[in-house]
Amino acid sequence: MENMASPNPSSPVIDDNAKTIAIISYLSLIGWIIALVMYQNKKSSLAAFHLRQTITLYAVSMGFWVIEMVILGTGFLGALIAGLAAILYLGLFILWIIGFIAAINGQEKPIPLIGDKAQVWFKGIA
Repeated sequence: MENMASPNPSSPVIDDNAKTIAIISYLSLIGWIIALVMYQNKKSSLAAFHLRQTITLYAVSMGFWVIEMVILGTGFLGALIAGLAAILYLGLFILWIIGFIAAINGQEKPIPLIGDKAQVWFKGIA
């Protein structure tokens, strides 16, 4: 007789569409826009959560880029900032990976440092 595992009744059922929207939102800014359109057709808390997480990551990344471009024109200080920017971008990439893994697992797990703020700043996406 086959050993068939029964589903755990305490684990929440995750809507595949919501999980797909959450995952797509992490793929790029265009992916985020596609995910937002998909979200408008079928809303869910998981999708809204990850839409807010990713738009915050994109906004912070663009903010770092603008600051970096302004400061790079300042000579020596610009070279120093370029090195610091590389470290900041690596940190953002690590935060992106953490959020992406949470989306794949269907979890509403905030990204460290900015995840809780994202839910407040972009609460209109819900």
